[in-house]
Amino acid sequence: MIGRSGNPTLNDNTFERTRQYGGTSRMTIEGTVNKAFITLVILLGAAFVTWSMYFDGQNVMGYAVGGALIGFVLALIISFKATTAPYLVPIYALMEGVFLGALSAQYEARFDGITLQAALLTMCVFIALLLAYKTRIIQATENFKLGVFAATAGVALLYLVSFVLGLCGITVPYLHESNWIGIGISVVIVIIAALNLVLDFDFIENGAAQGAPKYMEWYGAFGLMVTLVWLYLEIVRLLAKIMSRD
Repeated sequence: MIGRSGNPTLNDNTFERTRQYGGTSRMTIEGTVNKAFITLVILLGAAFVTWSMYFDGQNVMGYAVGGALIGFVLALIISFKATTAPYLVPIYALMEGVFLGALSAQYEARFDGITLQAALLTMCVFIALLLAYKTRIIQATENFKLGVFAATAGVALLYLVSFVLGLCGITVPYLHESNWIGIGISVVIVIIAALNLVLDFDFIENGAAQGAPKYMEWYGAFGLMVTLVWLYLEIVRLLAKIMSRD
């Protein structure tokens, strides 16, 4: 049975829905890696465009909001209908790139060098956890999966409550503050986001082993990108809190 993933796009039922697939082409780890690389290139290209527009003096907030909203809708469609992944994941990567480019440029304008640091840290965390998973230093046991899943759900609930209260003019204490408690909260969230990578590796490996259909390579790449984007955003927020104390 496929294990539980804390990533909402990669859950227990994802591969269950593909068991009736009658095609001959099957998902492979190599194929998923290739698709993940393609989506990353698209994301970075779009991010570079909006980044350049921002520093050329253009207002990119409309692009950022539009990219975030369209990306959210596409993510919902892909999550509930995995067969759309080969067509929608590249568009989703484009929209996420537009959003991240605009957001990153605003952080960079305030904190010089923060985006490069965040990108390098994200890459280092990814490589470190991939190596830890491959060497079985970290194993995606059922208890591990349940723990990360519960922690991820808790973070999602916290952000939802913060968003709703924010609409009413109420701020959740410490969550967005740059004091040591706020920094500590961000560190915990970064760790939770990072541990989701282990579950994603395990999920993709199991999917390939069970002979999931070929289009699931795009779906696996999509789930991995969701985690990486989340991890990057949390690292940027953490660095911003630390730098604002200087």
